[in-house]
Amino acid sequence: MVNGVHILIYTADPEADRAFMRDVLGFAAVDAGHGWLIFALPPAEAAFHPVDDDAAARQHGDALLRADVYLMCQDLRATIAALAAKGVTCGETATERWGIRTTIPLPSGGRVGLYQPTHETALHLAARHVT
Repeated sequence: MVNGVHILIYTADPEADRAFMRDVLGFAAVDAGHGWLIFALPPAEAAFHPVDDDAAARQHGDALLRADVYLMCQDLRATIAALAAKGVTCGETATERWGIRTTIPLPSGGRVGLYQPTHETALHLAARHVT
């Protein structure tokens, strides 16, 4: 039944951030019409964290899950260096109990997280589909 996940990333400048995803990060995309790019993403995993009910996003009165976007890499320092070679200056790095993290600035002024996990990941698991 479930065969994928579609992530909505809200931004003040979607055209610039789409170009960044395509041209700088190298994600392939299809044009869904009128330049509306939908990007293929690398393997993904999801973790569920607690949230205060007042902080939940709402759509038509329904509480929607809020999500933070973190791209993952095997070597954070090498990825930061590769981005720097393309003119991208990442945020400061920090070591957490779950990994080493930074942020990638987008042309819109927003930021996307980037981290090298130190915990076991689920990327090697086959997705289990609901039947």
